[in-house]
Amino acid sequence: MILTIIVFLLILGLLIFAHELGHFVSAKKAGARVEEFGFGFPPRIFGFKKGETTYSINAIPLGGFVKIFGEDPPSPSTSAKATADKEATEGETGRSKSSHAFYNKPIWQRAIILVMGVVMNLVLAVVLLSIVHMLGVPTYVEQGQEANYRNVQIQIVEIAKNSPAENAGIKVGDSIISLAYGSEKTQIKEIEDVQKFIAFHSGQEISMEIKRGDETIIKNLTPRVDPPKEEGALGIAMSKTGLVSYPWYTAILKGFEATGKLAVTMITMFWLLIKTLLLQGKMIGDVAGPVGIAMLTSQVVHLGWVYVLQFAAILSINLAIINILPFPALDGGRLLFLLIEKIKGKPIKAKTERIANSLGFAVLIGLMLVVTLRDVIKLF
Repeated sequence: MILTIIVFLLILGLLIFAHELGHFVSAKKAGARVEEFGFGFPPRIFGFKKGETTYSINAIPLGGFVKIFGEDPPSPSTSAKATADKEATEGETGRSKSSHAFYNKPIWQRAIILVMGVVMNLVLAVVLLSIVHMLGVPTYVEQGQEANYRNVQIQIVEIAKNSPAENAGIKVGDSIISLAYGSEKTQIKEIEDVQKFIAFHSGQEISMEIKRGDETIIKNLTPRVDPPKEEGALGIAMSKTGLVSYPWYTAILKGFEATGKLAVTMITMFWLLIKTLLLQGKMIGDVAGPVGIAMLTSQVVHLGWVYVLQFAAILSINLAIINILPFPALDGGRLLFLLIEKIKGKPIKAKTERIANSLGFAVLIGLMLVVTLRDVIKLF
């Protein structure tokens, strides 16, 4: 449990750091003044100032931010002095005239600053998946190609609800080492070995020796005589898997390739999810919040560090895609405002943008709370 929490926080921190670093570096390069680089959301726990930037650790560890001078439209002043100061420094759009302000940079520079968070998450995914391909990427073993793989095993890739396997505490990712009934024991080398043994011992309690991470565990269970359709006697789906490694130069190319394929797959799934939700009013697939991601982290930790790196890469790509969506308060929403500004030839009113971003942020927080509540209900 402690290891899962540590890994979850490390993954979350890495994803946030990469995203906000993209905004931070690009803003600095553009000559914009970065007022704060924060991990988590306020209230602030700890912070220090170096140069013009405050670096802070905040209490709510579900995100991060880079506060750029002149990025957020100012709130209405509440005093005569504040009004006079604002009139001296701001134009009719309600934004600062300073050359270091975000909104006084050319549209192309502002677009780069906004999009670099997404770019950095994709770059992080490429790096992580390149490392995975160097260490050994988990792959389905093709028939007759075992010599090209190492750590070949029969792995459980799916478990049916309320099946003998689930009730026995078997988990996705477990590898089957052997099956036994009394003094009879069969070492498992092929999926067919499992199928034949189970078919012969339906209705009898058997012992399954599994490997889970570095542990070897014995589970007792009874194969069903008349299982539900397409579930099988144990309620498991299996695959023959192994690890295949690549030299560093090939691994980098594989990292780019895998990131591209995953991004296309996720974009397609997002589109189907949104289209089905809007047109049919129902949710396809499953959506996980912080609690759900923590639960998934628990599952991948016991599989090994290669799987943890893959999981982190998938989350990084997912974060990039979500942030580029044209929704207020997200990077994509701010890019949409820039596009409107380019078409109109003048900025959107500060008050309008402020209200849109505030409403967008409220909606996102609401969705996160709903998804988190669902995750908690599923957990308990």
